Amino acid sequence: MSKASAPGKIILFGEHAVVYARPAIAVPVFQARAEIEIERLEIGDCEIVAQDLSRRYNLDDAAPDDPIAAIIRLTCARLKVEPRGVRVRVRSTIPIGGGLGSGAAVSVALARALAQYFVLDADERGGTRINKSQKLLSNAEISALAYEVEKLHHGTPSGIDNTVIAFEQPVYFVRGQPIESFRVARPFTIAIADTGIAAPTKIAVGDVRRAWEQNRAHYEMLFDQIGAIVRDARKAIEQGSVELLGELMNANQILLRAIGVSSPEIETLIEAALRAGAHGAKLSGAGRGGNVIARVDEVTQDKVARAMMEAGAKRVIGTRVE
Repeated sequence: MSKASAPGKIILFGEHAVVYARPAIAVPVFQARAEIEIERLEIGDCEIVAQDLSRRYNLDDAAPDDPIAAIIRLTCARLKVEPRGVRVRVRSTIPIGGGLGSGAAVSVALARALAQYFVLDADERGGTRINKSQKLLSNAEISALAYEVEKLHHGTPSGIDNTVIAFEQPVYFVRGQPIESFRVARPFTIAIADTGIAAPTKIAVGDVRRAWEQNRAHYEMLFDQIGAIVRDARKAIEQGSVELLGELMNANQILLRAIGVSSPEIETLIEAALRAGAHGAKLSGAGRGGNVIARVDEVTQDKVARAMMEAGAKRVIGTRVE
């Protein structure tokens, strides 16, 4: 048997603008994870058990756009093995459609588990011995495989979800440029509130693209302003000036409203968080649902979480960025 897992993620700054070659900052969320188990089957099928979706089906019967089937096919093609004689179990505590990177986390964990499974000795897995040195996949290779599946979820993905989840560290990301990790000089805490509304990433990204095509100058200006906020946020994090992050979150949210990806539910949770003492708050991810994030500290964390729950959040979790 092979097991692997991958964390969720949140975008701290820069969503949507990152699709247009501006920077974004994302961090892993270790409190929510996708978990994969792969076990041997006596028969030649590849059986998929998606426990959270209450689905059990064979790879051969999966639709071409099934994301779980897609990462299995892509990874096995990369490993030059046949996806046969295995049962793949998928479990996740990451809400689907919540902006926490659930799809990318499943893809990353599954690619990692398949690579581990197919380097086991022949006696253990009942197959041909495989050269281990040629089959282990790097984080970069796993990220690239997951990115191909992200296209099914999001149409024109930025690549940030698969990147931060595969590398499991805070990243500064610019599409088309090398990944940059950076130093977190002072740890800080983020409260993550789930609106309970699925974030329609593919639809939201598509709507923003259509609006950009109709008024490029206006949207390029908004994206430039978001890019400047992201650069200021990176500097603040690297210098330990975490007290500035709340103000930058609020500024980023104003621009996300202007882009058209906020919603009444998001605004209600933001207002509740700020009233309860959060240092700043914004949506995270595609918007129009999904999650709201708030910069909190030890004094305000519990009060902010209660306020957001009372305002309609389905759940609130905290994550420490360090």
